[in-house]
Amino acid sequence: MNAFSRRGACPALSAPMQTGDGLLVRLNPVAGGLLPKSLIGLCESALRHGNGIMEVTARGSLQIRGLTPESARLLAMEVDALGIAVRTGVPVETGPLAGLDPEEIADPRPMAERIRAAIEEAGLPPRLGPKVSVIIDGGGRLPMDAVTADVRLAAMRTGARTQWQVAVAGDGQTAMLLAMAEEDAARDIAVAILRMIAEKGRDAHARDLTERQLRSLASWRVLPPSVLPDISPSRGEIGGFVVGSSSAASEIAENRDQSAISPLEGEMSGRTEGRATDRQPIGVFNLATTGTALGIGLPFGSTPAQKLIDLTQEALTLGAAEIRLAPGRALLFLGLSQAACLSFQKTAATVGFVTDAADPRTRIAACPGAPACASGWIATRDIAEIIATENRDILDSSLTLHISGCAKGCARPGPAALTLVGGENGAGLVVDGTAKALPAGYRPGYDAAHGIGRIAAAIRSARHPGETAAACLARLGAAGITEIYRQE
Repeated sequence: MNAFSRRGACPALSAPMQTGDGLLVRLNPVAGGLLPKSLIGLCESALRHGNGIMEVTARGSLQIRGLTPESARLLAMEVDALGIAVRTGVPVETGPLAGLDPEEIADPRPMAERIRAAIEEAGLPPRLGPKVSVIIDGGGRLPMDAVTADVRLAAMRTGARTQWQVAVAGDGQTAMLLAMAEEDAARDIAVAILRMIAEKGRDAHARDLTERQLRSLASWRVLPPSVLPDISPSRGEIGGFVVGSSSAASEIAENRDQSAISPLEGEMSGRTEGRATDRQPIGVFNLATTGTALGIGLPFGSTPAQKLIDLTQEALTLGAAEIRLAPGRALLFLGLSQAACLSFQKTAATVGFVTDAADPRTRIAACPGAPACASGWIATRDIAEIIATENRDILDSSLTLHISGCAKGCARPGPAALTLVGGENGAGLVVDGTAKALPAGYRPGYDAAHGIGRIAAAIRSARHPGETAAACLARLGAAGITEIYRQE
């Protein structure tokens, strides 16, 4: 097993990762999308060489599971034969409607290409870990707020100008804001951050940078302090480098100490007022030129390959020209007319795909679980389907539910309001935590959906008018929720 195939690495096409149901590969097309015939070809390869399951991840990557070492090599050859170029190196990701969204503040693709080129020129790919990533968010109707990254660049309007907000270590709500800068400066700051991470080793991330390093990076700005939101006045003004100066990168690199980043009062954040974080890539989106994009979700990010083949063939018949992978476990079908979109939505809904952004299945992250994965202790997706069917009113946009077959938490590494995790004792419940946490209470795996149903009933009974499900859960408290879950 090579360095990239260990747990926690990125399972690229050339470096599959071992999972409980065989090897897994993950790919992102260089072109940003796939021709319908290419997606059909990939699905056919998955049927021949894998377990026949296709997945789209929360970050918008395509996954093929159940491979063997030999079949993974055959799959890679067939991907090449299909003419699908896949991205390698440090992920620099843009939104699924990049360059097509009429509401975009700026097309993020040129900035992304410049940063990719700078990363290569600096020789950073072999020095950075496989999970280090960069987000370039042009804004618009499908922002990348929900996707975490080490470096985040988000286009912002400041009067008549477009500036780039630079933040580190988080998603659109949790990342720490460093600066607002012009395009060239923002690119330089992004590469400087990656250099700092590389100096700390291949296991390092932006969260490992010291506060002193972050202050140095924050001084790369040209706008007055008044336009830098969420910086505590107790910090004082950060002065120093001239943005884009040739000595800035080396000076920053030398400006290090060993203190860890601490959540001090007034810590800089990446929160941006008015930016939505729960916009699902599901539904009809008008494009900047002509035509539409229709977003269709995969239930829990997974579907049998043959079902996706049938759906894609229908889309091709209706005139779809391109299919883009979207964060949020969805596919965007481009080139359909308005009438074709309505017809296609009905077809997709009939065979079980997600066609409504309010579908409760979009609130649940569920790995393959048992019996698909040998590591799974519980039938995660069966449990998820029951919960989604019976508790649609509770699964609002405030509530996150994670159902994990084991403690690895593959479907959602971060915390969720409620997490069910399979183990020797059945289905354990973790409140406001991850699958790796010690569950506070258990019930038999086959009855886990009933336990969540009891929690849902408690929310219905206790919720105040206008109160979200998450807020009600917080009032009920972790101990009370656990006791409700454990009751027969």
